[in-house]
Amino acid sequence: MTVLGVNVDHVATVRQARQTNEPDPVWAAVAAELGGADGITVHLREDRRHIQDRDVRVLRETVAVKLNLEMACEPRMTAIACELKPDQVTLVPERREEVTTEGGLDLLALGDRVTATIDQLHQAGIEVSLFLDPEPAQIEAAHGLNVAAIELHTGQYALATGDSARQEQLAMLHQAAEQVLALGCALHAGHGLNYHNVRPVAAIPHMHELNIGHSIVARALMVGMQEAVAEMKRCLGFPVSRAVTDR
Repeated sequence: MTVLGVNVDHVATVRQARQTNEPDPVWAAVAAELGGADGITVHLREDRRHIQDRDVRVLRETVAVKLNLEMACEPRMTAIACELKPDQVTLVPERREEVTTEGGLDLLALGDRVTATIDQLHQAGIEVSLFLDPEPAQIEAAHGLNVAAIELHTGQYALATGDSARQEQLAMLHQAAEQVLALGCALHAGHGLNYHNVRPVAAIPHMHELNIGHSIVARALMVGMQEAVAEMKRCLGFPVSRAVTDR
């Protein structure tokens, strides 16, 4: 069954706009769990534009579901991950100028750096996922890296307009998914997914995990985080199995 990871980065974006202490992404994570989130995802960026070190530390102490830390292949980030030991690290690219992550890791260009980071994370007992574009050469480059999962970047699918363009991007995701599964990796997907476009991606055979953030946080402004997550679960036909009494 496909599980839902909820990214709470943009709760921190609102907080950092005023350099205050609210809204707290830790509170948002609790509400997301109550709404049925199977995992919590945060991206600790080098520029600390939203999630802060304190957030990751407190989340590690409080999250009752899977904690997925997104980070760049950078020694200081690796040291933090090895200290805190999240359940999973997803390696992503970063550019200071970007508004949000613009694409997948370029394994062909960053091979040695990625390999070194993976080795350190594995030594700390942390599972690793790679955030990759649905391109055959990039996925093939993951062969032999011994990662637990590959998360397909769905940004181009999300941006596609018109049925033909959307179907073309979806076909690329299907092909990439087959390649990921052939490597023996768990199949994940994320970026730009929302309540309107997520079902076809969730329906890709053997899709294990979806990571969704911005659309859920945006909906939470209207209905609250717990209900926004529950709506996403209902939208996908997922059971909402976690209740207040489970905490």
